[in-house]
Amino acid sequence: MEKANNYQCPTCGGALAFRPKSGTICCESCGNEYSVEEIESLYKKQEKIEDSVSGEWDASFGGEWGADGENMREYSCPSCGAAILCDKTTAATKCPYCDNPSIIETQFSGSLKPNYLLPFKIDKKDAIAHLKSFYSGKKFLPKCFSDENHLEEVRGIYIPFWFFSGKSEGSAVFSASKSYRTRSGNVEKITTKHYDCFRAGNLEFKLVPADASKKMPDDLMDSLEPFDYSQLKDFSTAYLPGYLADKYDVSSEECIKRADKRCATTFVNYLQKTVKGFESVSLKQKNIVFKSGSIKYGLIPVYLLYTKYKDKRRLFAINGQTGKVAGTLPLGKREAFLFVVRSAIFSLIIDAAIIALALKFVF
Repeated sequence: MEKANNYQCPTCGGALAFRPKSGTICCESCGNEYSVEEIESLYKKQEKIEDSVSGEWDASFGGEWGADGENMREYSCPSCGAAILCDKTTAATKCPYCDNPSIIETQFSGSLKPNYLLPFKIDKKDAIAHLKSFYSGKKFLPKCFSDENHLEEVRGIYIPFWFFSGKSEGSAVFSASKSYRTRSGNVEKITTKHYDCFRAGNLEFKLVPADASKKMPDDLMDSLEPFDYSQLKDFSTAYLPGYLADKYDVSSEECIKRADKRCATTFVNYLQKTVKGFESVSLKQKNIVFKSGSIKYGLIPVYLLYTKYKDKRRLFAINGQTGKVAGTLPLGKREAFLFVVRSAIFSLIIDAAIIALALKFVF
Protein backbone atom coordinates (compact mmCIF):
# COMPACT_ATOMS: atom_id res chain seq x y z
CA MET A 1 0.00 0.00 0.00
CA GLU A 2 1.21 3.50 -0.82
CA LYS A 3 1.91 5.85 2.02
CA ALA A 4 -0.88 8.40 2.55
CA ASN A 5 -0.03 12.07 2.17
CA ASN A 6 -1.25 13.64 5.41
CA TYR A 7 0.51 17.00 5.01
CA GLN A 8 1.85 17.31 8.51
CA CYS A 9 4.60 19.75 9.38
CA PRO A 10 7.99 18.18 8.55
CA THR A 11 9.43 19.86 11.67
CA CYS A 12 6.90 19.17 14.43
CA GLY A 13 4.18 17.06 12.83
CA GLY A 14 1.51 19.74 13.39
CA ALA A 15 -1.38 20.59 11.04
CA LEU A 16 -0.56 22.68 7.97
CA ALA A 17 -2.71 25.41 6.43
CA PHE A 18 -2.38 27.34 3.17
CA ARG A 19 -1.95 31.12 3.62
CA PRO A 20 -3.51 33.06 0.69
CA LYS A 21 -1.55 36.31 1.14
CA SER A 22 1.90 34.77 1.25
CA GLY A 23 1.12 31.79 -0.95
CA THR A 24 2.93 29.53 1.53
CA ILE A 25 2.04 26.55 3.71
CA CYS A 26 2.24 27.40 7.43
CA CYS A 27 2.36 25.12 10.46
CA GLU A 28 -0.28 26.15 13.00
CA SER A 29 1.79 24.64 15.84
CA CYS A 30 5.40 25.78 15.37
CA GLY A 31 4.85 28.59 12.85
CA ASN A 32 7.32 27.31 10.24
CA GLU A 33 6.47 28.18 6.64
CA TYR A 34 7.06 26.12 3.51
CA SER A 35 6.49 26.69 -0.18
CA VAL A 36 3.92 24.60 -2.03
CA GLU A 37 6.77 23.10 -4.03
CA GLU A 38 8.56 22.00 -0.84
CA ILE A 39 5.48 20.24 0.51
CA GLU A 40 4.77 18.63 -2.86
CA SER A 41 8.32 17.35 -3.12
CA LEU A 42 7.97 15.76 0.31
CA TYR A 43 4.59 14.14 -0.12
CA LYS A 44 3.32 14.16 -3.68
CA LYS A 45 3.80 11.06 -5.81
CA GLN A 46 3.66 11.50 -9.55
CA GLU A 47 0.98 9.37 -11.17
CA LYS A 48 0.32 8.49 -14.78
CA ILE A 49 -2.60 10.48 -16.19
CA GLU A 50 -4.78 8.85 -18.81
CA ASP A 51 -6.77 10.99 -21.23
CA SER A 52 -10.31 10.10 -22.22
CA VAL A 53 -12.39 11.37 -25.10
CA SER A 54 -16.04 12.38 -24.86
CA GLY A 55 -17.70 13.01 -28.18
CA GLU A 56 -15.73 15.62 -30.08
CA TRP A 57 -14.19 16.93 -26.88
CA ASP A 58 -10.93 15.74 -25.42
CA ALA A 59 -12.00 15.42 -21.79
CA SER A 60 -8.63 14.89 -20.11
CA PHE A 61 -8.82 15.17 -16.35
CA GLY A 62 -6.41 14.72 -13.49
CA GLY A 63 -6.58 10.93 -13.26
CA GLU A 64 -7.26 8.95 -10.11
CA TRP A 65 -6.74 10.38 -6.62
CA GLY A 66 -4.44 7.55 -5.56
CA ALA A 67 -2.54 8.20 -2.33
CA ASP A 68 -3.84 11.79 -2.17
CA GLY A 69 -7.36 10.41 -1.78
CA GLU A 70 -6.42 8.56 1.40
CA ASN A 71 -5.81 11.94 3.04
CA MET A 72 -9.21 13.34 2.03
CA ARG A 73 -12.49 13.32 3.93
CA GLU A 74 -15.95 13.64 2.44
CA TYR A 75 -18.90 15.18 4.27
CA SER A 76 -22.45 14.67 3.05
CA CYS A 77 -25.23 17.15 3.82
CA PRO A 78 -28.61 15.41 4.26
CA SER A 79 -30.41 18.71 3.69
CA CYS A 80 -29.15 19.94 0.30
CA GLY A 81 -27.13 16.93 -0.83
CA ALA A 82 -23.78 18.74 -0.98
CA ALA A 83 -20.72 16.49 -1.00
CA ILE A 84 -17.93 18.51 0.61
CA LEU A 85 -14.27 17.50 0.46
CA CYS A 86 -11.47 18.58 2.75
CA ASP A 87 -8.22 17.28 4.15
CA LYS A 88 -8.59 15.02 7.17
CA THR A 89 -7.44 17.71 9.65
CA THR A 90 -10.43 19.96 8.79
CA ALA A 91 -13.54 19.73 10.94
CA ALA A 92 -16.62 20.36 8.81
CA THR A 93 -19.46 21.09 11.20
CA LYS A 94 -21.87 22.99 8.94
CA CYS A 95 -22.79 22.93 5.28
CA PRO A 96 -21.52 26.11 3.54
CA TYR A 97 -24.52 26.11 1.19
CA CYS A 98 -27.51 25.63 3.52
CA ASP A 99 -25.98 26.02 7.00
CA ASN A 100 -27.24 22.60 8.06
CA PRO A 101 -25.26 21.48 11.11
CA SER A 102 -25.87 17.77 10.48
CA ILE A 103 -22.83 17.01 8.37
CA ILE A 104 -22.18 13.28 8.13
CA GLU A 105 -18.66 12.03 7.48
CA THR A 106 -18.51 9.30 4.84
CA GLN A 107 -15.79 7.34 3.10
CA PHE A 108 -14.14 9.47 0.42
CA SER A 109 -14.63 8.27 -3.13
CA GLY A 110 -13.83 10.24 -6.23
CA SER A 111 -12.93 9.14 -9.74
CA LEU A 112 -11.90 12.52 -11.14
CA LYS A 113 -9.04 14.54 -9.77
CA PRO A 114 -8.97 18.23 -10.83
CA ASN A 115 -6.44 19.43 -13.38
CA TYR A 116 -6.24 22.95 -11.97
CA LEU A 117 -6.82 24.98 -8.84
CA LEU A 118 -7.00 28.76 -8.44
CA PRO A 119 -5.58 29.53 -4.96
CA PHE A 120 -7.19 31.93 -2.50
CA LYS A 121 -5.60 35.39 -2.52
CA ILE A 122 -7.52 36.95 0.37
CA ASP A 123 -7.99 35.45 3.82
CA LYS A 124 -11.15 35.17 5.91
CA LYS A 125 -10.49 38.49 7.68
CA ASP A 126 -10.32 40.30 4.34
CA ALA A 127 -13.46 38.52 3.13
CA ILE A 128 -15.40 39.74 6.17
CA ALA A 129 -14.11 43.30 5.57
CA HIS A 130 -15.34 43.19 1.96
CA LEU A 131 -18.73 41.92 3.13
CA LYS A 132 -19.03 44.72 5.70
CA SER A 133 -18.19 47.22 2.96
CA PHE A 134 -20.93 45.64 0.83
CA TYR A 135 -23.43 46.27 3.63
CA SER A 136 -22.18 49.80 4.29
CA GLY A 137 -24.35 52.67 3.11
CA LYS A 138 -27.41 50.50 2.43
CA LYS A 139 -30.10 52.76 3.90
CA PHE A 140 -32.90 50.20 3.75
CA LEU A 141 -30.91 47.25 5.10
CA PRO A 142 -32.64 45.91 8.25
CA LYS A 143 -30.48 46.55 11.29
CA CYS A 144 -31.26 43.15 12.76
CA PHE A 145 -30.04 41.52 9.52
CA SER A 146 -26.55 42.96 9.74
CA ASP A 147 -26.46 42.54 13.54
CA GLU A 148 -27.38 38.85 13.37
CA ASN A 149 -25.47 37.99 10.23
CA HIS A 150 -22.81 35.83 11.91
CA LEU A 151 -19.95 37.23 9.84
CA GLU A 152 -17.47 34.96 11.55
CA GLU A 153 -19.23 31.99 9.95
CA VAL A 154 -17.88 32.89 6.50
CA ARG A 155 -16.36 29.74 5.01
CA GLY A 156 -13.78 29.36 2.26
CA ILE A 157 -14.68 26.73 -0.31
CA TYR A 158 -13.36 25.72 -3.72
CA ILE A 159 -16.19 25.59 -6.28
CA PRO A 160 -15.91 22.99 -9.08
CA PHE A 161 -15.73 24.25 -12.67
CA TRP A 162 -15.33 22.83 -16.15
CA PHE A 163 -12.98 24.73 -18.47
CA PHE A 164 -13.51 24.58 -22.23
CA SER A 165 -10.80 25.41 -24.76
CA GLY A 166 -10.96 25.13 -28.53
CA LYS A 167 -11.52 26.94 -31.80
CA SER A 168 -14.56 28.35 -33.53
CA GLU A 169 -15.25 29.60 -37.02
CA GLY A 170 -18.31 31.07 -38.65
CA SER A 171 -20.07 34.08 -40.03
CA ALA A 172 -22.70 36.62 -39.11
CA VAL A 173 -24.91 39.15 -40.85
CA PHE A 174 -25.51 42.49 -39.13
CA SER A 175 -28.23 45.03 -39.88
CA ALA A 176 -26.68 48.50 -39.91
CA SER A 177 -28.04 51.94 -40.57
CA LYS A 178 -26.72 55.44 -41.19
CA SER A 179 -28.57 58.75 -41.56
CA TYR A 180 -27.73 61.62 -43.88
CA ARG A 181 -29.00 65.22 -43.52
CA THR A 182 -29.59 67.54 -46.46
CA ARG A 183 -31.05 71.05 -46.42
CA SER A 184 -32.98 72.89 -49.10
CA GLY A 185 -33.88 76.40 -47.97
CA ASN A 186 -35.65 76.10 -44.63
CA VAL A 187 -36.37 72.42 -45.12
CA GLU A 188 -34.06 69.79 -43.63
CA LYS A 189 -34.32 66.28 -45.01
CA ILE A 190 -33.10 63.20 -43.14
CA THR A 191 -32.45 60.08 -45.20
CA THR A 192 -31.69 56.80 -43.43
CA LYS A 193 -30.03 54.02 -45.36
CA HIS A 194 -29.98 50.41 -44.23
CA TYR A 195 -27.28 47.86 -44.96
CA ASP A 196 -26.61 44.16 -44.49
CA CYS A 197 -23.00 43.67 -43.39
CA PHE A 198 -21.49 40.19 -43.75
CA ARG A 199 -18.57 39.20 -41.55
CA ALA A 200 -16.68 35.91 -41.18
CA GLY A 201 -13.69 34.74 -39.23
CA ASN A 202 -12.30 32.31 -36.69
CA LEU A 203 -11.53 32.67 -33.01
CA GLU A 204 -9.65 30.59 -30.48
CA PHE A 205 -11.08 30.48 -26.98
CA LYS A 206 -9.28 29.30 -23.89
CA LEU A 207 -10.47 28.20 -20.45
CA VAL A 208 -14.11 29.25 -20.84
CA PRO A 209 -15.57 28.54 -17.36
CA ALA A 210 -18.81 26.75 -16.53
CA ASP A 211 -19.99 26.21 -12.95
CA ALA A 212 -20.20 22.47 -12.15
CA SER A 213 -22.12 22.72 -8.86
CA LYS A 214 -25.92 22.53 -8.65
CA LYS A 215 -25.84 24.11 -5.18
CA MET A 216 -24.07 27.26 -6.39
CA PRO A 217 -26.54 29.44 -8.36
CA ASP A 218 -25.11 30.25 -11.81
CA ASP A 219 -26.15 33.91 -11.64
CA LEU A 220 -24.45 34.32 -8.26
CA MET A 221 -21.24 32.76 -9.55
CA ASP A 222 -21.37 34.88 -12.74
CA SER A 223 -21.68 38.00 -10.58
CA LEU A 224 -18.34 37.23 -8.94
CA GLU A 225 -16.42 37.42 -12.21
CA PRO A 226 -13.85 38.18 -13.35
CA PHE A 227 -11.32 35.72 -11.98
CA ASP A 228 -7.71 35.88 -13.10
CA TYR A 229 -7.33 32.48 -14.72
CA SER A 230 -3.71 33.20 -15.59
CA GLN A 231 -3.06 32.34 -11.92
CA LEU A 232 -4.35 28.76 -12.28
CA LYS A 233 -2.02 26.21 -10.73
CA ASP A 234 -1.65 22.51 -11.37
CA PHE A 235 -3.85 20.84 -8.79
CA SER A 236 -2.22 19.97 -5.48
CA THR A 237 -3.92 19.00 -2.22
CA ALA A 238 -1.33 21.23 -0.52
CA TYR A 239 -3.69 24.16 -1.22
CA LEU A 240 -6.64 22.54 0.58
CA PRO A 241 -5.74 22.63 4.31
CA GLY A 242 -8.06 25.09 6.06
CA TYR A 243 -10.60 25.12 3.21
CA LEU A 244 -13.46 23.00 1.92
CA ALA A 245 -13.96 21.81 -1.65
CA ASP A 246 -17.18 20.92 -3.44
CA LYS A 247 -17.39 17.88 -5.73
CA TYR A 248 -18.90 18.48 -9.16
CA ASP A 249 -22.48 17.25 -9.60
CA VAL A 250 -23.04 18.72 -13.07
CA SER A 251 -21.34 16.74 -15.84
CA SER A 252 -19.14 18.34 -18.48
CA GLU A 253 -21.67 17.25 -21.12
CA GLU A 254 -24.41 19.19 -19.35
CA CYS A 255 -22.23 22.32 -19.37
CA ILE A 256 -21.31 22.22 -23.07
CA LYS A 257 -24.38 24.21 -24.15
CA ARG A 258 -23.65 26.91 -21.59
CA ALA A 259 -20.02 27.12 -22.67
CA ASP A 260 -21.05 27.21 -26.36
CA LYS A 261 -23.43 30.07 -25.60
CA ARG A 262 -20.71 32.10 -23.89
CA CYS A 263 -18.31 31.44 -26.75
CA ALA A 264 -20.95 32.34 -29.35
CA THR A 265 -21.64 35.66 -27.62
CA THR A 266 -17.92 36.45 -27.57
CA PHE A 267 -17.57 35.43 -31.22
CA VAL A 268 -20.47 37.64 -32.33
CA ASN A 269 -19.08 40.59 -30.36
CA TYR A 270 -15.70 39.99 -32.00
CA LEU A 271 -17.26 40.16 -35.48
CA GLN A 272 -19.53 43.10 -34.61
CA LYS A 273 -16.56 45.25 -33.58
CA THR A 274 -15.43 45.15 -37.22
CA VAL A 275 -18.69 46.78 -38.39
CA LYS A 276 -17.74 50.44 -38.09
CA GLY A 277 -19.02 53.81 -39.34
CA PHE A 278 -22.71 53.20 -38.67
CA GLU A 279 -25.13 54.75 -36.19
CA SER A 280 -26.75 51.45 -35.24
CA VAL A 281 -25.70 47.84 -35.61
CA SER A 282 -27.69 44.74 -34.65
CA LEU A 283 -27.29 41.03 -35.26
CA LYS A 284 -29.50 39.61 -38.01
CA GLN A 285 -28.27 36.04 -38.24
CA LYS A 286 -25.26 33.93 -37.31
CA ASN A 287 -23.69 30.62 -38.22
CA ILE A 288 -20.98 29.46 -35.81
CA VAL A 289 -19.27 26.09 -35.71
CA PHE A 290 -17.25 24.96 -32.69
CA LYS A 291 -14.45 22.58 -33.50
CA SER A 292 -13.29 19.88 -31.12
CA GLY A 293 -11.40 21.11 -28.10
CA SER A 294 -10.38 20.12 -24.59
CA ILE A 295 -12.29 20.02 -21.32
CA LYS A 296 -10.45 20.43 -18.01
CA TYR A 297 -11.63 20.20 -14.43
CA GLY A 298 -10.69 22.87 -11.87
CA LEU A 299 -11.54 24.47 -8.53
CA ILE A 300 -12.27 28.19 -7.99
CA PRO A 301 -11.89 30.00 -4.59
CA VAL A 302 -15.03 31.48 -3.04
CA TYR A 303 -16.05 32.50 0.47
CA LEU A 304 -19.69 31.71 1.30
CA LEU A 305 -22.00 33.07 3.98
CA TYR A 306 -25.43 31.54 4.47
CA THR A 307 -27.97 33.73 6.27
CA LYS A 308 -31.67 33.79 6.99
CA TYR A 309 -33.92 36.84 7.29
CA LYS A 310 -37.56 36.26 8.18
CA ASP A 311 -37.13 32.57 7.34
CA LYS A 312 -35.91 33.34 3.83
CA ARG A 313 -32.63 31.76 2.74
CA ARG A 314 -29.92 34.11 1.51
CA LEU A 315 -26.52 33.10 0.19
CA PHE A 316 -23.69 35.62 -0.17
CA ALA A 317 -20.49 34.88 -2.04
CA ILE A 318 -17.11 36.62 -2.03
CA ASN A 319 -14.53 36.24 -4.80
CA GLY A 320 -11.55 34.55 -3.13
CA GLN A 321 -9.15 36.49 -5.38
CA THR A 322 -10.54 40.02 -5.55
CA GLY A 323 -13.01 40.30 -2.66
CA LYS A 324 -15.93 41.15 -4.96
CA VAL A 325 -19.24 40.39 -3.20
CA ALA A 326 -22.46 39.06 -4.74
CA GLY A 327 -25.81 38.49 -3.07
CA THR A 328 -29.25 40.02 -2.62
CA LEU A 329 -29.79 42.17 0.45
CA PRO A 330 -33.24 42.31 2.07
CA LEU A 331 -35.33 45.46 2.14
CA GLY A 332 -36.41 46.49 5.62
CA LYS A 333 -39.92 47.98 5.58
CA ARG A 334 -39.33 49.74 8.90
CA GLU A 335 -36.06 51.27 7.62
CA ALA A 336 -37.72 52.36 4.38
CA PHE A 337 -40.63 53.93 6.31
CA LEU A 338 -38.28 55.79 8.65
CA PHE A 339 -36.26 57.03 5.67
CA VAL A 340 -39.41 58.44 4.03
CA VAL A 341 -40.49 60.06 7.32
CA ARG A 342 -37.05 61.61 7.86
CA SER A 343 -36.96 62.88 4.27
CA ALA A 344 -40.43 64.42 4.66
CA ILE A 345 -39.50 66.11 7.96
CA PHE A 346 -36.25 67.42 6.47
CA SER A 347 -38.17 68.75 3.46
CA LEU A 348 -40.67 70.50 5.76
CA ILE A 349 -37.84 72.09 7.77
CA ILE A 350 -36.22 73.41 4.58
CA ASP A 351 -39.54 74.76 3.31
CA ALA A 352 -40.22 76.44 6.67
CA ALA A 353 -36.76 78.04 6.63
CA ILE A 354 -37.30 79.39 3.11
CA ILE A 355 -40.72 80.81 4.05
CA ALA A 356 -39.30 82.43 7.20
CA LEU A 357 -36.48 84.00 5.20
CA ALA A 358 -38.92 85.29 2.59
CA LEU A 359 -41.15 86.85 5.27
CA LYS A 360 -38.12 88.53 6.84
CA PHE A 361 -37.32 90.33 3.59
CA VAL A 362 -40.99 91.28 3.03
CA PHE A 363 -41.37 92.85 6.46
